Amino acid sequence: MTQNAALDTLSFEQALGELESIVRGLEAGETELEKSISAYERGIALKKHCEAKLKDAQAKIEKITVGADGSLSTEPLDAE
Repeated sequence: MTQNAALDTLSFEQALGELESIVRGLEAGETELEKSISAYERGIALKKHCEAKLKDAQAKIEKITVGADGSLSTEPLDAE
């Protein structure tokens, strides 16, 4: 994936990998100011994308419950 890939086409793992790469580059401090600002802005967008992906995944998680009669069912997983 290129650094300019559209966010909606990136998986969580791809976005996280790109974000980690940006952080390493910024921490090294060897990038020009303008490129650092662009990288930082891309990093913010990637962070938001990753958070949204995690929120979507969390919403899909369900817990299995066993009723008094032994029947199985699912219900949303409590976030807390």
